[in-house]
Amino acid sequence: MDLPRRALVIGFGRTGRAVARLLADRGVAVRVADGRDAGSLGIEPAEWVGIDLRLGDESLALLDGVELVVPSPGVPRGAPLLAEAVRRGIAVRAEVEVAFRLLDCPLIGITGTNGKSTTTTLVGHALVRAGRRTFVGGNLGKPLVLAVADPPAIAVAEVSSFQLEWVERFRPHIGCLLNVTPDHLDRHADFAEYRDAKARLFAAQGPEDWAVLNRDDPECARLASRLAAQVITVGTTPVETGALLDGDVVVLRLPGAAEERYPLTRTHLAGRHNVDNILAAVAVARLAGAPQAAVQDAIDQVEPLPHRLALVAERGGVRWYDDSKATNVGATVKSLESFTEPVVLLAGGVDKGGDYAPLARAASGRVRRALVFGVGRERLASALEAGEVAVERVADLSAAVATAATTARPGDVVLLAPACASFDMFTDYAARGRAFRAAVEALG
Repeated sequence: MDLPRRALVIGFGRTGRAVARLLADRGVAVRVADGRDAGSLGIEPAEWVGIDLRLGDESLALLDGVELVVPSPGVPRGAPLLAEAVRRGIAVRAEVEVAFRLLDCPLIGITGTNGKSTTTTLVGHALVRAGRRTFVGGNLGKPLVLAVADPPAIAVAEVSSFQLEWVERFRPHIGCLLNVTPDHLDRHADFAEYRDAKARLFAAQGPEDWAVLNRDDPECARLASRLAAQVITVGTTPVETGALLDGDVVVLRLPGAAEERYPLTRTHLAGRHNVDNILAAVAVARLAGAPQAAVQDAIDQVEPLPHRLALVAERGGVRWYDDSKATNVGATVKSLESFTEPVVLLAGGVDKGGDYAPLARAASGRVRRALVFGVGRERLASALEAGEVAVERVADLSAAVATAATTARPGDVVLLAPACASFDMFTDYAARGRAFRAAVEALG
């Protein structure tokens, strides 16, 4: 990658800081723009000597003399600085694009509306167990640019739609799309724009690359015939080539290879959605060269990630689950489908612009009562009530937990699966999940 003389990094959170360090260490004059001040960002400006911090400044003059703009994922495409950069013909590249151009190792890119983090973790575990020097990160935690300073043998990156908005040459040797259901419609103009952003994962791939698609998901299935890469599909339905489910065993049939079987009897990953994640991870890990034993070890050993259908407590015959990461309708539907018991559902937060009708259908006959809260509760409540689900509006998450404690009966499941973002009351879904656990534990 030909490095620019001067770059502007927009947003100074985890990703922006990593990009700024990377470019500055390579002699680029880095300017940073963020509307927040140092106190809000939790940084000490003296620790960023050599980087031009323009905190609290979002003026268009920040683009003067700049040859490259790198926006953090949280910066919307229509932000004035980005729109002006495009107008001026300044290159705008996502952090993952910058990282890809500087990395010299095979890259695995995993995206989808739901399941990205778990699938990325499974694949990374299998490759590490195989003895490969593996970077695991991306949207999952560590920005991909951190791999540049300590080059791995292979990189596994979770990639979001926001990160894919500004890619050009980004080319994973193995790309995986788990599912596409409406999400982030408060950021993307419509579902088509969101879907197309996800599909950009495969845009630069060639015939020597692989695309792993969930054939049970209609949007994924439609992509299969349009890609230049070799396609492997995964799903619960039978196929001659790909991954499928046979009872509690994942069956993998790769081209020119003998059939492989991976039992799920020892997995710690609960829920129907995790079957999809494991199917995809098995295919991706084997395509990446992980031995069968390492793949089976990942299935058997990987623990559920925090706030993803995690059992918090069992009291009086009632089980309490934290699925705070279910921040969209599709994730909450999958969460509900994981239980046969009656559910007391805790949901609400910031409405992301999706259609709640699929959630109402999934909740009908399954949810004993829905306790809804947050700034988007009225629209959510109306959709559930239209589906003949019993709904009670409560003030906040703490009130929802207290009400659930008096509503749930022995044999019920109390499930936090909000179907909404958390930013009205919490900094992120993890903070919401921790608050839920604390409230449950405080019940005594």
